[in-house]
Amino acid sequence: MSEAGLPGLPALPASLRVVEVVLRDGLQAVPDPVLSTDDKVEVVRLLLEAGVREVEAVSFAHPKVLPQLADAADVMARVPREPGVRYRGLVPNLVGARRAADCGLDEIVLVVPADEGLARANQNRGVDELLDELGAAGPVVRESGADLVVAVASAFFAPARGDVPWAEAERVVDAAVAAGASGVYLAATTGMEHPYEMAAGVARVRARHPGLAVGVHLHNRNGAALANAVAAMQVGVDWIETACGGLGGDLWFPGPAEVLGNAPTEDLLHLCDVLGVATGIDLGAYHRVVDLVARLTGRPPVSFTARGGTRAQLGAAPWPDSPPGRV
Repeated sequence: MSEAGLPGLPALPASLRVVEVVLRDGLQAVPDPVLSTDDKVEVVRLLLEAGVREVEAVSFAHPKVLPQLADAADVMARVPREPGVRYRGLVPNLVGARRAADCGLDEIVLVVPADEGLARANQNRGVDELLDELGAAGPVVRESGADLVVAVASAFFAPARGDVPWAEAERVVDAAVAAGASGVYLAATTGMEHPYEMAAGVARVRARHPGLAVGVHLHNRNGAALANAVAAMQVGVDWIETACGGLGGDLWFPGPAEVLGNAPTEDLLHLCDVLGVATGIDLGAYHRVVDLVARLTGRPPVSFTARGGTRAQLGAAPWPDSPPGRV
C-alpha cells in the first residue's frame, strides 16, 4: 500500500522518522512526581532497545519554571551513546541555547511561536524579540557542534485566537533558514489542527525551502492526530514527533487527559505498521516503555493501542466462552 497508494490518494512513504518527546513535552506536564535522573535514563534505555533513534531528552527552560526538567545536564551526561542515536534538547531562548551548548546534544531546538499571544504567554517575549534571539542563537548552536532545529509553535491555530494566517508561520520558517537551521517543525500546539492545513503547511515549506528538513509535532485534542500524520506523510514530511502514552501536550485549557495529550507514539507506530511504513521501532518492545512511563508518572496511557489492543492482537484473540450479547 505504501508504494502504490490508493486510487485518488498520494502514496505513503516507505519509511518515516519518529521523534520521541515524552521526556520533554511529556514530563513538563507532570509536576508531581518528579522523575529522578535514574528513571529518565532508564526510559531512554528502553526506548533505544525498542529501536527509537531520535529522542528529545531534555529541556533548558529555567529550572524555576520547569523544576521537573532541571537535571537536563545530568541526564545528557548519562544517556547511552549508541551509533545512529540522536539526542535533542529544547530551549526557549538564547540563554537556554547557551546552557545547552556544552551538553553533547546532536540537535538544539529553539521554539518560536507564530502567534504573538502564545509567544508572550509561553516565553514572555513577543515574536519579534524571539526572532532576534533566534538570529543570535544560530552561531551559539553551530559552535557547539549541534544542528539547529526551529519549532514553529501554533503554526496553524492558537489558543484564544483561532486560525493563524500562514504568513505568520512562514515568517518564522524564513527566519530559521536565515539563522542556519537544518530543519523546522510545524507544531500542532493546540491539537485542533486538521489534515488539510497540515498537508498544506508541510508542502509550502518544502516548496519554499527545498533543502530544509520538515517535521510536524502532533497533539490530539480534536482526535485528528493520526489523520494529520497521514496527511503530512503524503506530502513528504521528514519526521513526526509524538510522546509515549500520549503524555503531556496541551497545557493551556482544561479538559480530561484523553483529549489534552500529545499524540501517542504507540498509536503512530501501530498505524505505520499496518500501512507498511517502516519506522525501525518494534511496537511490542515499545509497549514496555509505555508501561514504565505509566508506572513512574502515575498517568495511565491514553493511546488506543494501550487501551484497545493492536490489529494483530484483536485478530488473534479467541471468542470468549460466553459472548456478551448478540446483534
